[in-house]
Amino acid sequence: MTSVLLIVDMQNVFTSMTTNCLPNILRLSTHFKSHSLPRIFTQHGHTKEELTPPYKNQLVRKWGPSGSIAKGTSDWELMPDIAPLAAENDNPIIHKNTYDAFINTNLAEVLEEKKIERVVVCGVMTDCCCDTTARSAFDRGYETWLVEDACGTANKKQHETGLNGFGFAFGEVLKTEDVVQRLQ
Repeated sequence: MTSVLLIVDMQNVFTSMTTNCLPNILRLSTHFKSHSLPRIFTQHGHTKEELTPPYKNQLVRKWGPSGSIAKGTSDWELMPDIAPLAAENDNPIIHKNTYDAFINTNLAEVLEEKKIERVVVCGVMTDCCCDTTARSAFDRGYETWLVEDACGTANKKQHETGLNGFGFAFGEVLKTEDVVQRLQ
């Protein structure tokens, strides 16, 4: 079964949420690379048009323009530990403007082109973009794993809520070590 590591929104704006998960994301990335398995990165952001009234993007309506990530800003950029990984071997970066990395993007086409059957999701935020994208992958027929110690969010309660909901009805919630062992 062909697997992909989907590294979600590891951007400067979320640095404070990545203290515990970043080492595991780096370990997973190294493992996938050493086994010649693909890695795909997502980057969340909004255009000037989306941040200008009237707001057509639902997330901008929810969080307001000051609470949204503007494309091209330092907050929007991939974190220093992640940016070089995304640049290796022309790994795809999926630019998105909503929680679900499949909406308004070419992610489905990229997965189809790579003949992916399993999506392994890590990154931030556990209960928003990671969970939503993982559920969407499941709904599209992919076996989907959400890596609990390679995801981060604002607090422990939100993290556990995202993991529990996904694990109950969608796919497996695994630790980094479990993923590495299963993909030997």
